[in-house]
Amino acid sequence: MTPAPLGFRDRAREVAELLARLLLMFVTGLGVSLALGALVLMLAAPAQAAESGDGGVQQGTLLFRGADGGDPAAAPLLHTDVTLRVSGPIVRARVVQRFRNPADDWREGTYVFPLPENAAVDRMRIQVADRVIEGQIQERAQAKATYEKAKAEGKASALVSQERPNVFTTRVANIGPKDEIRVEIEYQHTLDYAVADGVGRYSLRFPMVVAPRYIPGQVVGDEESGAILGTDMVPDAAAILPPMLLPDEAGPIVNPVSLNVYLDAGVPIAAVDSPFHRVRIDTLKPSVRRIRLSEGRTPANRDFVLNWTLAAGAAPHATLFVEPGKDRDHALLMLVPPAPSAVGKRLPREVVFIVDTSGSMEGASIVQAREALAMALGRLGAEDSFNVIEFNSNAKALFDTARPASGEHVAQAVRWVQALRANGGTEMAGALDLALDGRRNPDRVRQVIFLTDGAVGNEAQLFGLIQQRLGDSRLFTVGIGSAPNSHFMRKAAQAGRGSFTYIGKVEEVRARMAELFAKLESPVIKGLTVTWPSGARADASPDPLPDLYLGEPVVVAAAIDRTVGGEVRLSGDSGAIRWSSSLSLDDANPGEGIGVLWARQKIDHWMDTLADGADEAAVREKVLALALEFQLVSQFTSFVAVDTTPARSADARLKSGAVPSHFPAGWSPSGVYGELPRGATDTRWHVLMGLIALAAFFLTRTPRVRQLTMKG
Repeated sequence: MTPAPLGFRDRAREVAELLARLLLMFVTGLGVSLALGALVLMLAAPAQAAESGDGGVQQGTLLFRGADGGDPAAAPLLHTDVTLRVSGPIVRARVVQRFRNPADDWREGTYVFPLPENAAVDRMRIQVADRVIEGQIQERAQAKATYEKAKAEGKASALVSQERPNVFTTRVANIGPKDEIRVEIEYQHTLDYAVADGVGRYSLRFPMVVAPRYIPGQVVGDEESGAILGTDMVPDAAAILPPMLLPDEAGPIVNPVSLNVYLDAGVPIAAVDSPFHRVRIDTLKPSVRRIRLSEGRTPANRDFVLNWTLAAGAAPHATLFVEPGKDRDHALLMLVPPAPSAVGKRLPREVVFIVDTSGSMEGASIVQAREALAMALGRLGAEDSFNVIEFNSNAKALFDTARPASGEHVAQAVRWVQALRANGGTEMAGALDLALDGRRNPDRVRQVIFLTDGAVGNEAQLFGLIQQRLGDSRLFTVGIGSAPNSHFMRKAAQAGRGSFTYIGKVEEVRARMAELFAKLESPVIKGLTVTWPSGARADASPDPLPDLYLGEPVVVAAAIDRTVGGEVRLSGDSGAIRWSSSLSLDDANPGEGIGVLWARQKIDHWMDTLADGADEAAVREKVLALALEFQLVSQFTSFVAVDTTPARSADARLKSGAVPSHFPAGWSPSGVYGELPRGATDTRWHVLMGLIALAAFFLTRTPRVRQLTMKG
C-alpha cells in the first residue's frame, strides 16, 4: 500500500521540530563548552601566576613541585667543580657539587648525574658553613634510613647512591634559606688506551649528562620521583631519569661545570686534543700538561673528552704497577701485544650492521650513524657478505638473509641507509634477536656492528639476550652522539666478545671507523691466559680474559701474595701463531689506588654473573663485603654524611625537588618526546582563543538536515 503524500502543515510541523532539536543541541553543546572553558580558565590562573613570578619567584628561575604536592618552588641551584689528576694509566677525580638554595625556606634537592662506568667511588664528604663531615659507607637501606632520620631531625645531610654503574644520585637535605651545602665525591678509574700505526693514544672521558632513556614495559608503582614511573621491566626508571631542561628553557648556563685536568703521562707527550670543548693547554714539562676550559665553565650537556698521544717511541707496550697492602698487594698490568701477522687466507666475513633509528637519534646522531654506515659498507671485501638492520619501535632487515658484498648490493644498501630517519621507540631486543643467530660456523667470521646511543633503561635484559644468542658472533658497539650510555655500550661489547668505539661528532666518523675496521680486518688473539709466579695465589679480574683486537691492551687487576716475586706471563693464539710476553713483578712501578680498582672490577664481575643466573643473595653478600672493605659505592652500598648539629627547627617546612639536567647537545627534543607546545604565551589566552574557535565552529557549521522525500 502506497502511503498518502504529506500535507503542507505536516511538512511544516516536521521541519519546525527538526530545527528546534538542532537549536537545542547547539545551545547545549556551546553551554557545556563555555562551562568547561571557564573551569580551565580558573585552573589556569594559579598556574599562570606561578609562571609569571608570583610569590617572589623571578622569571627564569627553575621551578619544581614539592613532594608534598604544594605550590611550585625554586629548585636548588647547582654548580659542579671537577678536578682530574692523571698519572700514567690512572685518573683520580674530585667532583664538588655545590647546592645553593635561592629561596627563603628550607629545601631538599636530588641530583641525578653520570660518572664513568668503571669509576670506583671511594670517598664523600660534605661541607656546611665551616664544618666538614666525612661520609660513611653503609649498606644501601641502612644509609637511606640514616639520611631520612637526619632529614626529619633538621640536620644537614647528604646521600650518594649508585643507580647504574654509570648513573648516581646525590640527595641533600635541609639546605637553609640562601645557604649552600657542598658535596665532594672522589673516584678513580683506568684510562682508555690503544695503539694505532705505532702511536699510543690515551683517552679520558668525563660524562656530564644523563640522557633521556627509552623505558619499555608496563607502568607500575604509585610514586613518581623522576621523569617517569617505573615499569615491570625497569622498576627503578624514576631513579635514572632526571627532569630535563629543553634547549630553549635553559637560557644562560644552568648547573654549570668548571673542569681542570692535571696530566702527568710519565713520558713525553706529543699532542693533546679536546674534540668537543675549547680548552687552554699549559705545558709544564715535556710529560706534564694542565688543561682548563677556555670559557671557565660549560653547560653540562655533553661529555668532556680529552685525548693525548705520546712522543714517537714512548708508547708503552707493557706497564706493571703494584700497590703494597697489609695482607696482600694489588697489581695492575697493561700490555699491548704487537700487531699479529695474518696467517694463510683470511676467512670470509659475514658482517651485520645494526643501526638505531629511534627518536633519541634524531638530529646529529642519525647523521653520524648514516655517515659511519656508508663508510663501513665501502670497506667490505668481495669475499664478504652483509646485511643491515634498522630498529626503533620495530626491527627491520634490508635483506631476508646476508647477501654478497657486490657493487650492486652495497649500492642498494647505501641508498637504503641514506633514507633512514629517526623516530619511534628504542626496542633493541628485536634487532639483537634478528642479528644474533646463535649458530656456530668455523668457515666464517661473523661480526655484528651495532650503532646506537644506547638510550635504554633495560640493560640487564639486553645483556642476557646477547649472552644467550651470541653463538660464534662477535658484537662491536659504536656509541653515537654527545652523551651515549657508555655502561650499556661497553658491557654489551664485553658480553659480545667485541669492542666499544665512541664517535662524538661527524668529523670523527672517518678516523674512528677506520680504526674499528682495522681491528675487524686483522686476526684476533684468542685464548688469552695470565700465568702468575709458581706458588703465588692471585685473584685476577677480568676472568676469563676477553679476545684481543689490534692495538688494544690487556688490562688485568689482581690481588696477590705480598711475598710474591718473579714474572707474570701472558699468552694467546692468533691462528697458527702462539704469542706470549712476560713482565717482572720485581721491576713494577709503585701505584696508588690499585686496590680499589681491583675491587671495583671484582664487583662488576659478580654483578655480571646475575645475567647468567647466579644466586642473587650470594652475589649480594660478596659485593657487600668487598664494597664495605674498600669503602666503595655499589649497587648495595651508599655514602651518607650527617651534620650532627640540627639546623632546621621542627616547625619549619622542608620542600623537596629534583635538580633538572640539561638536554644532551645535538639531540632533538621532538625526536625524544614528540612535538611539544612551546612559547611563553599566557595560558588563559590559549584557552580564550580555543573558546572563540569553538564558538565559530558551532556558528558556521552547516547542519545536516534529513531530506524529506515528497511522494506525489
